[in-house]
Amino acid sequence: MHILLTGGSGLIGRALCRCWLAQGHRLTVWSRTPERVSQLCGAAVRGIARLEDYGDAPLDAVINLAGAPIADRPWTHKRKALLWASRITLTEQLLAWLEQRQQRPQVLISGSAVGWYGDAGEHELRESDPPVREDFAAQLCGAWEETAQRAETLGMRVVLLRTGLVLAPEGGFLKRLLLPFRLGLGGPVGNGRQWMPWIHLEDEIGLIDFLLQQVDASGPYNACAPQPVRNKAFARALGRALHRPALLPLPGLLLKAGLGELSELLLGGQKALPQRALDAGYRFRFTDIDSALADLLKDSA
Repeated sequence: MHILLTGGSGLIGRALCRCWLAQGHRLTVWSRTPERVSQLCGAAVRGIARLEDYGDAPLDAVINLAGAPIADRPWTHKRKALLWASRITLTEQLLAWLEQRQQRPQVLISGSAVGWYGDAGEHELRESDPPVREDFAAQLCGAWEETAQRAETLGMRVVLLRTGLVLAPEGGFLKRLLLPFRLGLGGPVGNGRQWMPWIHLEDEIGLIDFLLQQVDASGPYNACAPQPVRNKAFARALGRALHRPALLPLPGLLLKAGLGELSELLLGGQKALPQRALDAGYRFRFTDIDSALADLLKDSA
């Protein structure tokens, strides 16, 4: 299979490349730094700076994961514009290129996030549920999904991947927490009651691969483990995995003062459930947070 990825040099993209190279697929990554793609993603992965550089080669699937990190810095007007452009504008460019191709891929799997629902409090969220709150993250994800869905008019099936917090040993959310927790300085954020929909990187990759192969899969899928946890429970589980206390809370007022609107992303949450993935027959390898953290930290705890 010929697969084109955006965001291929990111945490999820690199893992996808490893998985699909092992399966014998031909991979191309659209990147701002194509010269680094083979180093980051695998020697057999081709990097291109422009979509036009793909040429007339066959194309079976597009995986659209590009997007500037949403929680790296406060949401100034400039940062919001970058977050928007790196998702919506890029997806619009991708669709314009696909429309011009004579041969089009069968499927577009496009990134999104559980933030699509907004800060949902205690609501259980399945894919059929509407957004609960229209905060910036929800607006961003909503526009991203709406843009990607236009590919249906080009005869492609479109899968929307509403991903939770991806836990991985080599980067992302978990890596940022390891140092303070190892120093005994970790603990819940705010009151710790907010829900955290999480997913082990291995299941994130497994689910994407599963949905690629399911010819009847389309629409939104919550990419998160079947057992979401509250922030306080996650902090305790991480403390147990590292054999450290996890009792020092990070006050919500301090977060709001330092991060502004971005703090809502950390102080809110979603009790998202992967109903459609389960109904389709995907079997999660890691369903509870303790087993996931034990696997991720087995070489470093």
